Amino acid sequence: MKPTLTLVGAGPGDPELITLKGIKALQQADVVLYDALVSTELLTYAPAHAQLVYVGKRRGRCEFAQSDLNQLIVDYALTYGHVVRLKGGDSFVFGRGYEEIAFAQEFGIQTAVIPGISSSISVPALAGIPLTCRGVSESFWVLTGTTKNHSLSNDVAKAAHSTATLVILMGMQHLSQITALLSEAGRGHTPVAIIQNGSTPQQKLGLGTVDTIVEVVEKEQLANPAIIVIGEVVRLHPAYPNGRLEATMAFG
Repeated sequence: MKPTLTLVGAGPGDPELITLKGIKALQQADVVLYDALVSTELLTYAPAHAQLVYVGKRRGRCEFAQSDLNQLIVDYALTYGHVVRLKGGDSFVFGRGYEEIAFAQEFGIQTAVIPGISSSISVPALAGIPLTCRGVSESFWVLTGTTKNHSLSNDVAKAAHSTATLVILMGMQHLSQITALLSEAGRGHTPVAIIQNGSTPQQKLGLGTVDTIVEVVEKEQLANPAIIVIGEVVRLHPAYPNGRLEATMAFG
């Protein structure tokens, strides 16, 4: 038995979007610690002897504090061998993956990282919204809407003054604050998309502007898990009013 930790990014939700290397790691696992946003269909790749342990976090519900989870990883690795930490999206994009790797290494545990497809880029793409498009958007920001102390990230206020596409994860609880910052920056008419349960059969989409999206969310009953996309690229979605024609004229 060799204590090992492998961080595996499970992708945005669709179980077919995990990497082949991620599947191979699951097939060699002695323990799988999996998150709330991971499709349980992926657990079928684990060997019959593997222990499957749910350690998911949702807003308002947290089975483990991060420090306790770090210790749990170490305990399982030292006791059983190969621990696969299965996380939604990519482990190093707001997934606290580095914290878990660093803690395990303090105990001499061998570690490896298998990247996943981040929801920040895949969910908008699957919904028909490119994050960049020639003549429309030259760059994009990926931000967390909620910091460690549960407040809105200060980076959102800075990003509000950029012409880049903004992709905000874990920001639904602060949507009113986010739109207020953008309105103050003169971007009230900027298109916004809210994508709930992206890449899954339960996916829902809400389209509006900075000034109207809060009403859209209430009308469509959109909630977490969801991604907020803000920028002119949202006009490229076929359901956005006159969007595709206007965008096409913009970049020829």
